[in-house]
Amino acid sequence: MGTHNHHHDYNFSEKFQFAGIAKILSLVGIAVGIIAIVMGLISSDHIMVERTYANLLLMGYYFTCVCAAGAFFVALQMVTQSGWSAGLLRIPQAMAGVLPIASIILLIIVGLGLTSHNLYHHWNADGLTDPNSPAYDKLVAGKSAFLNVPGFLIRQIIFMGSYSIFAFVLTKLSYKEDLEGGLNSYKRSFKLSAIFLVIFGFTTPIWSFDTIMSLEAHWFSTMFGWYNFAAMWVSGIAAIVVIVILVKKAGYLAWVNENHLHDLGKLMFGFSIFWTYVWFAQFMLIWYSNIPEETVYFYKRWEPEYKPWFWLSIIINFVAPLLLLVDRDAKRKNGMMLFVAILLLCGHWLDYYIMIMPGTVESHRGFGFIEIGTAIGFVGLFTFLVMSKLSKHPLAPKNHPFMDESLNHQI
Repeated sequence: MGTHNHHHDYNFSEKFQFAGIAKILSLVGIAVGIIAIVMGLISSDHIMVERTYANLLLMGYYFTCVCAAGAFFVALQMVTQSGWSAGLLRIPQAMAGVLPIASIILLIIVGLGLTSHNLYHHWNADGLTDPNSPAYDKLVAGKSAFLNVPGFLIRQIIFMGSYSIFAFVLTKLSYKEDLEGGLNSYKRSFKLSAIFLVIFGFTTPIWSFDTIMSLEAHWFSTMFGWYNFAAMWVSGIAAIVVIVILVKKAGYLAWVNENHLHDLGKLMFGFSIFWTYVWFAQFMLIWYSNIPEETVYFYKRWEPEYKPWFWLSIIINFVAPLLLLVDRDAKRKNGMMLFVAILLLCGHWLDYYIMIMPGTVESHRGFGFIEIGTAIGFVGLFTFLVMSKLSKHPLAPKNHPFMDESLNHQI
């Protein structure tokens, strides 16, 4: 590995042109999503409306998680002073740049879920905390100091607001570094990233407790936060892989090669195993420590309409990456990496589906246009916003202090 400066070999001022078929498809996706959501919300069928809200929560949360994973990726590369990733940082930065919009969308969904149609009816319903009410629930009343509407909304605003501010400032500093050079922006980014990682690490479990676990307020798992974090991180890496490969196919990012892809593949592979470890630990500990009252969570997911999805989730999110990415060469092939990344993004959609649906849609569950249409809509929205963000600045952080290391990266 040499330290020869290869800057002159590449056009570092090139910008991604977001136009043509990619832009049209993203807008068509958004239109499909809007149609599906509106059809669901105006339906006279109560269950259909319930399903629409549940799908909005699923995709709103997933969208925000993937953007937050982009911010986490950027901060992690800063704090670990990683050189290999410098050349592709613009992609997670674009994802992080969309986090404020994703957060606002999720806040609106959660707000609607608390008021007009109660997604959180397990703890936010009349009389649950009133000892004189026939609906009184001792367990929920015991959690009411934490699970109450003002506290819930304040925590959501604080968590997503702080993530968004850090994401915004970190991306801003990187673009500033392009213009000014020097190490000032990098040093500030390093400090801010260290603070962000501490905040993010301690608050994401609570954020997932609130947003997802409280949908079934009787059930509790200390593993749930890390299980959600693992899903968020794997999905974020998979999204970065998809964007890197597709942008390269469009003729950009000439300085990103199979060595960078290999590292992304290792992260995707390793954290798919970690996700499975946490999934299994959550599953096994309930059995091993003999807590029958906790089995209700899994019992619901073993009902006939969920059981096939339950096992399919494990096959897609664990078995597939294990078998497909264990080989070194597989992690260096565009086709294989793209396939596994898209598979994992679908797999973690299914993972969130299994987390959310049994606690929100009580009966006559279905699977159809609402689920697929809402997912397509949010994929279109993510594509449109992230690619628009990516096209605004040069694709290379040319003054990044480790850019040379990224250009000479070999494994």
